[in-house]
Amino acid sequence: MDHTLSSSSALSAVQHKRAAAWRVAIAGMVALSVAMGIGRFAFTPILPMMLHDGSLTLAQGSWLATGNYLGYFVGALACMAVRGDAARLIRTGLIATVLLTAGMGVLQGQPAWLVLRFAAGMASALVFVFTAGWCLHKLTELGHAALGGIIFCGPGLGIVIPGLAASGMVALGWHATSAWIAFGVLSALLSAAVWSTIEPEARSHAASAPAASGTTPGLDLPTTAVTLAYGLAGFGYIITATFLPVIARKVLPAGSVWPDLFWPMFGAGVALGAFLSTRISLARDNRVLLATAYAMQAVAVTVSIVWPTVPGLALSSTLLGLPFTAITLFAMREARRLWPHAAPRLMGLMTAVYGIGQIVGPPLANRLFAATGGFNASLAVAAVSLMVGVTTFAAVKRAAPVRA
Repeated sequence: MDHTLSSSSALSAVQHKRAAAWRVAIAGMVALSVAMGIGRFAFTPILPMMLHDGSLTLAQGSWLATGNYLGYFVGALACMAVRGDAARLIRTGLIATVLLTAGMGVLQGQPAWLVLRFAAGMASALVFVFTAGWCLHKLTELGHAALGGIIFCGPGLGIVIPGLAASGMVALGWHATSAWIAFGVLSALLSAAVWSTIEPEARSHAASAPAASGTTPGLDLPTTAVTLAYGLAGFGYIITATFLPVIARKVLPAGSVWPDLFWPMFGAGVALGAFLSTRISLARDNRVLLATAYAMQAVAVTVSIVWPTVPGLALSSTLLGLPFTAITLFAMREARRLWPHAAPRLMGLMTAVYGIGQIVGPPLANRLFAATGGFNASLAVAAVSLMVGVTTFAAVKRAAPVRA
């Protein structure tokens, strides 16, 4: 009898931990869908609407994108120094994302929009860094670290929903201002749904960030190489991610319905790739996984150059999306492996370097577009940068093999 009760109690504890782990994973997924999928990437499907409304030019749109990525970079740097309860910081970032997204529809003019997009970039970095650290730490404590991939489905879902919604808004004749306000409302509803799960700890137990204590390790050669290679991912995807609907409109016949659908395809690929990453053994070398993911994105970008048709752009969008947040997951796991006692600091540094890659992309695309009249030159540079990343990870793996 006692043995039966003991077994039942143990089973109940296991089920409770699994349920708690799923709540954490889903809360992280929703938080990233708000901050990354909407706060950062809703701009991509809304940009053609803003161009159609005549409220900005492509060059001005490029600067708004750059402002957002610069904010992401500054926010990531700030995360390296910020101290405070991680859940409280995530909540702060979500509130900021809601207000800044809706603000794009309330305020008008390039200067105001530039400030809003910069601040939205900072908020998205805050939510990303602390959500990744908080959730991965919680999942490890609960014995379900493999669910980490679920968190990174968030950006994909946050891309799909606004992407499809924006397509419907275009069909209904909505203006960009209405779209921004609608996405602000959506962000508020999603944030409210997970608010109670992302609960700050009691003051006496609160941590500045999981595993942030102790002396920060030095930047040795493998850590530096991995960090710089992660920056190449930021540059490699950002031109396509920023201008995909615009690129599609340039190469497809006027009036085609497809340009508005490639961005949701990208988002669906992101969500699917993040989910599939949960099936990959935690024992696999993160550097090998990263090299494979970079190669896939390089192929995706190349396909958009050599096969600029509906099937080609559909394949490119999906292939680019599949490893998108899987790259982030593998990189953050590598950060935890390299700096186990100061992981959030390395995550912040890597995210900042990734942000530099994103900052460089849109101005380069705009400059090369002005010189060539198209996006192929900038896309080719992006594909090459991703292959440099593949080579870097392969070299680091040979130079610093992981000890079993």
